[in-house]
Amino acid sequence: MRKSIILILILQSFSSFSQYDYAATVKNPFGKLNPDAPKEVADYKDLIGTCDCKSIARIDRDNWADTVAMKWTFKYIMNGLGVQDQTLKADGTHSGSIRQFNADSSMWYVHYYTSRASVPVLPAWGGGMRGDKIVLYNDQPAPNGTEGFFKITFSDISSEGFNWTGAWTSKDESIIYPTWKIFCLKTEDG
Repeated sequence: MRKSIILILILQSFSSFSQYDYAATVKNPFGKLNPDAPKEVADYKDLIGTCDCKSIARIDRDNWADTVAMKWTFKYIMNGLGVQDQTLKADGTHSGSIRQFNADSSMWYVHYYTSRASVPVLPAWGGGMRGDKIVLYNDQPAPNGTEGFFKITFSDISSEGFNWTGAWTSKDESIIYPTWKIFCLKTEDG
């Protein structure tokens, strides 16, 4: 009886490790895609890893600020069921997102945080793949009050890197006003 109890405890402790098979480890610092995850979690597969990036933001209608160097790292989280990213910028501003795919709505939900502001509720974007791009939206009026979105687009996605654009758009997307652009080259594969 005692040997059976010990064997059961040993088997339970080994089986509990399987819940972390896809988590980040020293061997796999970016985690791994869980094969039980919705297939859409693989939308970010080419972004997993670290990129050296150049970030440029609009100052006003006619001018862009100086380029800021940054590192952008993506990894699988929640045992390979979600994606988290983090940016480390040369100007001391850092940010990141938690990315979860909701199978019921067939949408990605992305919750953004930044060192610039601590807020009680994180802003969230929703969206998904459109062709070969990842496109996400957050309701945001223009400075003049016109209803619209802040639209995020990941484009030119490959194992070599990607581009990212943040733009204000009208609801029908007839007006698109880019305010932030990032260009990334992969330095460490995930």
